[in-house]
Amino acid sequence: YRNRHPLWVTLWCDEESGLTGSSGFIGKLGPAELARTRPDGEALGDKIRKIGGRPEALAHYRHEPGSIAGYVELHIEQGGTLDREGIPIGIVEGIVGIRSWEVTITGFANHAGTTAMGERKNALLAAAELTLAVDRIVRAKPGRQVGTVGRLQVKPGAQNVVPGEAVLSIEIRDLSMDKLEAIWREIEAEGNAIMERRGTTWKTGARPPNVAAPATDAVRAVIAKSAESLGLRTRSLPSGAGHDAQNLARIGPMGMIFVPSVGGISHAPTEYTRPEAVSNGVNVLLQTILRLDQGG
Repeated sequence: YRNRHPLWVTLWCDEESGLTGSSGFIGKLGPAELARTRPDGEALGDKIRKIGGRPEALAHYRHEPGSIAGYVELHIEQGGTLDREGIPIGIVEGIVGIRSWEVTITGFANHAGTTAMGERKNALLAAAELTLAVDRIVRAKPGRQVGTVGRLQVKPGAQNVVPGEAVLSIEIRDLSMDKLEAIWREIEAEGNAIMERRGTTWKTGARPPNVAAPATDAVRAVIAKSAESLGLRTRSLPSGAGHDAQNLARIGPMGMIFVPSVGGISHAPTEYTRPEAVSNGVNVLLQTILRLDQGG
């Protein structure tokens, strides 16, 4: 086979903590990002230098919009939809946007035995109400959005002290950034009411958003034709997790192929995808690349 376009096979580094490799490819790793410290306290730029790289040269290698003819990524679903429905191939509609906040609730820490119930400003109770409010608000809207409070720290964290501070994370995901903004406004209004009722205050710090990336319709159609030619059933579904494909979507057509994850388990020792499912995905990927190369 003589291909019409050059074919690049890529392994992106450090997807999990910020899509680092693909961000560098499209020129998103500017001075601020390179100087930002990671959880171990070391800056990304210093890490790159440590392995012999030159972070200051990254800008020179930026790939501009239109510089690639297309990008296709094969991945396990990470959820349980395909496995549950017995469908071998998922065609990704798009990668969800992510909005997240660091929330600090301040009450008043005091002795648990001597502080009357009516005099307490319990930060943990406010955090608990806020957590339930996030779940309720997200569930109340039609659609496939999700919301999570995944981390909660309580201070001083003693058995005999009314909690004076609670720090928690709030994260919401959906294909529509407008919907995420609307959901956050409801959470914010509910949070203000909870703080007033509990005699507490709160501060919210928004993290940089991951912007939703819809897959290209033409690429999705080619994936569907490729699967059909192999006799494989398909299902369209969104990706609830972030992927490097969302960066590549900024510079060219993008598509993703999902294969089933047994039981929907991901990021755990029991995560598993059957060999035949992997083979199906690779064959669909191959046929998709060939069709796109021929003009799709």
